[in-house]
Amino acid sequence: MATHRRITVSDNSGVSVVRFVDKKIVDSGSIEQLGEELNSLATVDKLNKILLNFDGVEFMSSAALNKLISLNTKVKAAAGRLKLCCLRAEIKEVFTITRLDRVFDLRKTEEEAIEAFKL
Repeated sequence: MATHRRITVSDNSGVSVVRFVDKKIVDSGSIEQLGEELNSLATVDKLNKILLNFDGVEFMSSAALNKLISLNTKVKAAAGRLKLCCLRAEIKEVFTITRLDRVFDLRKTEEEAIEAFKL
């Protein structure tokens, strides 16, 4: 697996759990790098069960949302599954307003998300 600067990746029951290094995902350079690192999980590492854990993320820009949409497309194209968990209320509200809560599988906790992969 590649070395990442914006994310950490660990395994939990066969699910690749991705955590974000930055508390605020707003800088365009960081977002580009984040996008590359996330996409490489699906295209290079060929991970097919990815959980994005937003614990500790306080804010993210709309440009970061675009990277998540791109990742979701790549994961689904490879017959994989992507879930998101531990979103702060403010971030979850953005997903609701943009109707991305209908695109992404949002879960409250990491444990709940891991269990959902087993279904």
